[in-house]
Amino acid sequence: MDTFHLRCCGLDVHKKSVVACAITPEGRETRTFRTMTGDLLTLADWLRERRVSQVAMESTGVYWKPVYNLLEDEFTVMMVNAAHIKAVPGRKTDVKDAEWIAELLQHGLLRASFIPDRPQRELRELTRYRRSMVQERSREANRVQKLLEGANIKLASVATDVLGASGRAMLSALAAGEEDPQVLAGLAKGRLREKTGELEQALRGLVGDHQRFMLTAQLRHLDFLNSEIERLDQETARRVQPFEETVAAVDTIPGVGRRTAEVIMAEIGADMTRFPTSGHLASWSGVCPGNRQSGEKRKPSPTRKANNWLRSALVEAARAAGRTKTYLGAQYRRLARRIGANRAAMAVAHSIVVILHHVIRSGQVFVDLGSQYFEERDRTAITRQAVRRLEGLGHRVTLAPA
Repeated sequence: MDTFHLRCCGLDVHKKSVVACAITPEGRETRTFRTMTGDLLTLADWLRERRVSQVAMESTGVYWKPVYNLLEDEFTVMMVNAAHIKAVPGRKTDVKDAEWIAELLQHGLLRASFIPDRPQRELRELTRYRRSMVQERSREANRVQKLLEGANIKLASVATDVLGASGRAMLSALAAGEEDPQVLAGLAKGRLREKTGELEQALRGLVGDHQRFMLTAQLRHLDFLNSEIERLDQETARRVQPFEETVAAVDTIPGVGRRTAEVIMAEIGADMTRFPTSGHLASWSGVCPGNRQSGEKRKPSPTRKANNWLRSALVEAARAAGRTKTYLGAQYRRLARRIGANRAAMAVAHSIVVILHHVIRSGQVFVDLGSQYFEERDRTAITRQAVRRLEGLGHRVTLAPA
């Protein structure tokens, strides 16, 4: 096989050690380093002495990050999907793994994964942590509801949002020791005041000292989560300020809100040169069908494993777009009748990715085709189908222009 890199190194990264195999014209040399910062700097000196230019390693959990942080500025570091470099049988030691990676790199048989620059990686950590906080807030809200049901408080049966302005005032009063249903129902605000009688019945329960203690702790935790999420929102907005025009353009896509646009910018960035076509971006995002064919027969296969943070945001945006009177909403409803809601959401997510690629690359806002696009496109077929159904019911149909 041809040799593409004369001086390269393969790294087998673990939690406490890194096995490095350097291949140079002088020969092959293998050495083991610890993963402390000082030891990784020694690894960099060792690579520098051997004039290594290319380094490859597997994306092993989070253990690749310290190595990548210290080597990315001086060496061309290639992060490789572990599934692409499975060792041949009999090659399963740390040394042999490092040698195998170095040999594949030497002959140009490795394909680098997309690793964004440091500012984008930090933005990713922000948006992912914020999503974790939002999910934790939802879990805590479910715990509050579970506690209320256990105390015979049926507030959720009357109020749409238990943690809204009215619900929160009632819960705070309950935690403070108030037991009179009339006093609690009097804390209702807005349109909820029209349901005072129902509220009085729903707020008559069995609230003891234990329930008050638990409710106080849960409300305090919710307040903490809300404040942390607000701080993360502010920091994220500051970080995406250089790409504000792109974020605003992405925000014009139906179903994509401000937070989702920030997640998209954190995950894929504003540089579309790394994705030659929208198909490449859809494949990397994990919102395209699997490819499985044998004997001229295409077999059903699930979507590929990919960036779960981005894919979940895209599917969430697709479901939101399905409730709008737009092209994407029409597409969702059209497909959901035939293939089901989940697969329709994935198909609309794929359409959103295609739109994203063009919007980010061109910098133009999204122009909606309209909710009547499919009807106008298939006008003749829809008319013929409607006539056929009416004739099947025994009617004689004569069409005239309106």
